[in-house]
Amino acid sequence: MAGMPAARLRVLSGIQPTGGGSHLGNYLGAVRQWVALQDTHDPYYCVVDLHALTVGPEPDAVRRRTLESVAELLAVGVDPTRCTLFVQSHVTETTELAWVLSCLTGFGEAGRMTQFKDKSQRAGGADGPTVGLFTYPILQAADILVFRADAVPVGEDQRQHLELTRHLAQRFNTRFGPTFTVPEPHIPPDTGKVLDLASPDRQMSKSVGGAGVVFLQDPPDVIRKKIRSSVTDTGREIRAGEDKPGMTNLLRIYAAVTGRSITELEAGYAGRGYGEFKSELAEQIVELVLPMQARYLEYLADPGGLEAIVAEGAKRARAVASATMEVVRDRIGLLPARG
Repeated sequence: MAGMPAARLRVLSGIQPTGGGSHLGNYLGAVRQWVALQDTHDPYYCVVDLHALTVGPEPDAVRRRTLESVAELLAVGVDPTRCTLFVQSHVTETTELAWVLSCLTGFGEAGRMTQFKDKSQRAGGADGPTVGLFTYPILQAADILVFRADAVPVGEDQRQHLELTRHLAQRFNTRFGPTFTVPEPHIPPDTGKVLDLASPDRQMSKSVGGAGVVFLQDPPDVIRKKIRSSVTDTGREIRAGEDKPGMTNLLRIYAAVTGRSITELEAGYAGRGYGEFKSELAEQIVELVLPMQARYLEYLADPGGLEAIVAEGAKRARAVASATMEVVRDRIGLLPARG
């Protein structure tokens, strides 16, 4: 109808409740974009507790970390009135679809996932990596396809998984008829990769941890110490460049936190030392996270409220997922349940 606003594209993304909360790289590279997408898209955001089982956490830890992740998402600006916020395991259609997709996935195809190779090397326990870790990308594909998402925010580390999702959607559609939306990557504004403060040759990562990772829940003094101890390069010039990976990383973080350009920062700190630069960067980060930390504690103090929020989100999510699975079951020839 003329004059009607165009339907918003649906976007799907998830965060794993692995403990420790989000770090600065998660926030600047992904979660901050989640907040912005609420203005332009129809967002579905989930805490992927089933994915967290691949690392073998204790049951009490899974429950606690799931609620902590919900509280943190709310604290940084994810708004359940402007998105669908839910917990992955509350939408059982996802695991049903994962089984269907696994029956369409070649063993070699799954084995080529580079994240499986990387995580297998870090997997603990006597038996090493699990089947769940091997099939993780298929469950991730089901997360996306069951909601018929149009777009998925991706970083470089998830690009291969999204390609698998696209292949599986196309394979199903070709074999059984048009069913799934083939999702496109949503490339967020380029903030540059946030690298480890102690080892700027690798991405900031929760699994590595240590002094090189700034968490959103770190106390101010801890943040200041981590920034003060961050690796810099030879010379005292504050500029970005391939020969100065440590300073380039710090400048990217400063630019992303403040909205100032790297060129502007380089000019502003011309002739000034590393110590002054790091001190002022640390204060900018502290100023960013302190309000988030206060809101996080408020949300965490009301676990019943958090559970009610994700229950409502799961209700909306299941309405979409169940409609998708009704079509999938019919297309693949499963006998409908009666009564």
